[in-house]
Amino acid sequence: MAVLNKIRQRSVFLIVIIALALFSFVLADLIRNGGAISQKAENIIATINGKDIDRTDFARKVELASQNFGGGASSIQAVNYVWNQQLREAVFEEQLDELDIRVGEDEVNELLAESLANNPTFQNEAGAFDKAKMQEYVANVKATSPKAYAQWLDFENSVSKNAREKIYLTMIKAAVGSTLREGELEYKMENDNVDIKYVQVPFSSIEDGKVDVTDADIKSYVDAHADQYKAEESRDIQYVLFNEEASEEDKNQIRQEVAGLLDDKVEFNKSTNATDSVFGFRNTKNVEEFVAQHSAIPFDGGFKFKKDLPATVADTLYNLGIGGVYGPYKDGGHYKISRIIAQKQIPDSVKANHILISWEGLGTAGDTKRTKEEAKALADSIVGLTRADKTKFTTLASEFSADSSNKDKGGDLGYFTPGRMVPAFNDYCFENKIGDQGIVETQFGYHIISIEDQKNEQTAVKIATVAQKIEPSEKTIDAIFTKTTKFQIAAKDKKFDEISKENGLTARPVNKIKELDESIPGVGAQRSIVQWAFNEKSEVGDIKRFDIPGGYAVVQLTAKAGKGLMSVEDASATVKPILIKEKKAEQLKNKISGSTLDAIAQGQGQTVKVSSALNMKTPTISGAGNEPKVVGAAFALEVGKVSAPIVGNNGVYVIEVTKKTPAGKLDNYMSYALRMSKAQAGTVDAKVFEALKGAAEIEDKRSKFY
Repeated sequence: MAVLNKIRQRSVFLIVIIALALFSFVLADLIRNGGAISQKAENIIATINGKDIDRTDFARKVELASQNFGGGASSIQAVNYVWNQQLREAVFEEQLDELDIRVGEDEVNELLAESLANNPTFQNEAGAFDKAKMQEYVANVKATSPKAYAQWLDFENSVSKNAREKIYLTMIKAAVGSTLREGELEYKMENDNVDIKYVQVPFSSIEDGKVDVTDADIKSYVDAHADQYKAEESRDIQYVLFNEEASEEDKNQIRQEVAGLLDDKVEFNKSTNATDSVFGFRNTKNVEEFVAQHSAIPFDGGFKFKKDLPATVADTLYNLGIGGVYGPYKDGGHYKISRIIAQKQIPDSVKANHILISWEGLGTAGDTKRTKEEAKALADSIVGLTRADKTKFTTLASEFSADSSNKDKGGDLGYFTPGRMVPAFNDYCFENKIGDQGIVETQFGYHIISIEDQKNEQTAVKIATVAQKIEPSEKTIDAIFTKTTKFQIAAKDKKFDEISKENGLTARPVNKIKELDESIPGVGAQRSIVQWAFNEKSEVGDIKRFDIPGGYAVVQLTAKAGKGLMSVEDASATVKPILIKEKKAEQLKNKISGSTLDAIAQGQGQTVKVSSALNMKTPTISGAGNEPKVVGAAFALEVGKVSAPIVGNNGVYVIEVTKKTPAGKLDNYMSYALRMSKAQAGTVDAKVFEALKGAAEIEDKRSKFY
């Protein structure tokens, strides 16, 4: 009781203590997890001009983009696609909001109608866009599919944004144009001509090796042209590959197993407590079932010409005869045994026309409401008409065929080889004769087929093949893993390239990997390696093993480079040739002497050359190449005057103008001004985006999440 009284007396004090304890607990948890601010930062993938890009929304758009690409793009390609969209949207939005550019609901609806005009989902019976159908679609997906509705809202939003952006760009284009004076200048550049005599002393007259370019020269050049030699953050790595490949023991074992399938066996049957005879591949009655049971490659019942057989065994297989068996033989990554099960004469190509009759529920149906029974009746009716009068085929194809790719060409499919068409269609065309007409059913509908031509009939064979993949055994895989692990451990104590050589491996360097790169040369798409190389915890010299398709890559991080100017080493390949040319130019200019072209040519071991009708629009000098500086200097020189040495693209020149032919005056130069205006307007979209992007403040965190 005394204790309870003391607690009551100190109740306020205890409440404060408990509150402080709870606060410290929450604070400690926030610190452990980076704090509320840090947690918020983890949900931001980028910040553009102060606007945060939500990671969850970005990921949703990446997923949608990946689906739209249909597997035709990698994950990072989808990320970059969405990033470019988001970046464009962000930099334009700031301008659009500042100028208060808007589009009304009616305008958006008109644009939606234009965008969806050719989509059958939103068309009426006459094939015209139907606003009511669009509204019905939106209401339906809103009620039944939140995901589809979100996609619709994204589409509607993009249409609105594109319209605002178009208004903005149109305003800029309206301010872009060329004056009549500029049109006149353009005309003169194209049509004013000048004739010259010249002496060219080519840069190749001095060997590159005789020109000294130092690292200090390169550094000075890079510093003076900093905008052109910016370097992104990058990483250098080197790696060795450990491929999980079948050993010779594995290959022999697989070959023996395949060979063991050829002949009959006697096996003990536990259920009957007796021995059974089991047919091998050579004698089995059901070849297709045998292949399905024992082969890694499904049975192919098509007929093959000799050219379609594996090149190394084509002669042998083609000449076996029905029932003949060959193998085991190696073909690509498999050991195989093959048996000829049929031979016949077929053409190597067929020309056919068809009329496709579809029914409701098929992917080819479109707006068709007919049933399958009605489709069959229609097909029978059409083939009756075409057999009676073949000239009707073209008209009937145009009227009834569901194959829009050729219905207006009488259903003409052109020539095709065996196996190009679906099986039932293929079999009819290659097993019947020219002039035959018939109906076959496929997953696309009923095809009314007319065989128009067949070429080059020859022997084809049907081959059953049992194939087993050549792959490493579990024992081999374990041995490769052990070897990889030992290498990884040893490489931490020795130089990476030295331990590689000791193990008979090649260390492959890969330099200047960028933060959002995906592919590693020689390995392929390995985003995980790039992410590791850029991880803040990864240090130069660190080594890590990565699982890759078909084995392992052991990778060492060899260098880190931050943003800034290119190093002398990196810039050398670009800058050194420039500096060599500049130094050669100075040497050649100092060597040139003489007051006439003949004297200069004689002194330099060159000849005087002639070039006529030069203009500034296409400043190409015959015998010398593209030389805009030289041609420009010619127009500024008086006739009969000899120029000072001019440094061009391909050497140092001295020229003399022999004739100037000004272009005749035009009544006006509007056509040239308009052409220039159109060309300038055509570059507005790209240039405006690049300008806005260059001026934007961008914090890009994509690499932390992808």
